[in-house]
Amino acid sequence: MKISPQINILENEIRYDAIRAQGAGGQNVNKVSTAIHLRFDIHNSSLPDDYKKKLMTLNDRRISKDGIIVIKAQQFRSQEKNREDALNRLKLLILKSMDKPKKRKSTRPSFNAKKKRLDHKTKHGQLKKLRRRVNGDE
Repeated sequence: MKISPQINILENEIRYDAIRAQGAGGQNVNKVSTAIHLRFDIHNSSLPDDYKKKLMTLNDRRISKDGIIVIKAQQFRSQEKNREDALNRLKLLILKSMDKPKKRKSTRPSFNAKKKRLDHKTKHGQLKKLRRRVNGDE
């Protein structure tokens, strides 16, 4: 499977298990194993080391502590489509692990934003001052 122009995953590194799908589907769901469990061992794969490290740091419930990715695909009624779906989801997970978050550019509030905030504070203070008890009233 081709992840990027320079990175490939060998087919023998991915293990598929056919299982019965859950949910509605009539008699077909009780007889045919159409859902797929895809298992991919990160540590024993041919991925570069930086990819392995990034995958292990991802906070994803599909990645076990042992470094095994388990993807369950049962969206389609055929085993082949579910296998393709599981492979695509594995590819997306690996690509997502290498995304670098954008660096935040620090900004300052504008002069008008500061002025507006201070005006609002002044008006709110005046409103609260009007709610006080008057000295002659007791």
